[in-house]
Amino acid sequence: MGNILEETKFIMKKYNIKANKKLGQNFLISEEVVKTIVNSSEISKEDLVIEIGPGLGTLTKYLLEQAGKVICIELDNKMINILKDRFAVYDNFEIINEDVLKVDLKNMIKIQKEQGKIKKAKIVANLPYYITTPIIMKLLEEELELESITVMIQKEVADRLIAIPGEKNTGAITYSVYYYAISEGIIEVPNNSFIPEPEVTSKVIKLNIRKEPGVDPKSKEKMFEVIKNAFMQKRKTLLNSLTNNKIFENKQQGTEILKTLGLNENVRPEELTLEQFAKISDNL
Repeated sequence: MGNILEETKFIMKKYNIKANKKLGQNFLISEEVVKTIVNSSEISKEDLVIEIGPGLGTLTKYLLEQAGKVICIELDNKMINILKDRFAVYDNFEIINEDVLKVDLKNMIKIQKEQGKIKKAKIVANLPYYITTPIIMKLLEEELELESITVMIQKEVADRLIAIPGEKNTGAITYSVYYYAISEGIIEVPNNSFIPEPEVTSKVIKLNIRKEPGVDPKSKEKMFEVIKNAFMQKRKTLLNSLTNNKIFENKQQGTEILKTLGLNENVRPEELTLEQFAKISDNL
């Protein structure tokens, strides 16, 4: 761990940098974790890697060695100057000073592939924790031409994202991730792997994007609307949630639909599989 820690301290001192709490900055100082992220993302010279929130460039350095091209998307101007200085000699490095939620990633990937050197695109990032979910949903919902998403996020969120629908950590987002990707947990990361230390444990996860979605509902939008409404009132049964939120016209309609699927009317949203939600939305 020595040299990443020393390097990080050196850069922070040189540029007079302190981690920006508002931007959720915690600088990774564990060599083992960095190498695990890079290895598990299985990068080759034919890959475009998009790194979100590179910060001081700890991970970027390793990505540049392995990838055909690395595009970093960084919001913090202070970091932009450091990254430009640090990686000036690399010809496969590009940086975009923008909020990732506003970037047209689809077009970016298309342009890189058209230039001919890049065959696949992958996301690798140590994501800012306060905005993890919107970023991951953007990456999935825009149906980008991605191979995989390897990210480090808060453990609690990670466990919900990679649960199999119907398991104990299931939340509304679990179904979305499962629809678009086959996911796996890679490594848990203790808070002493960062400076400053965050208050939470982190976890690296990998989402391998499916070639075909997990299920084939008549309307994907309808299915996700049903799921979202089912989880709005976590303590309630599925029947009550969907009736209260006007997805079912009334309890009778709801009871009949559940019965045709062989589901008990006391069933809770988190006990359903994605297939069962698809069938409910098809019935509606």
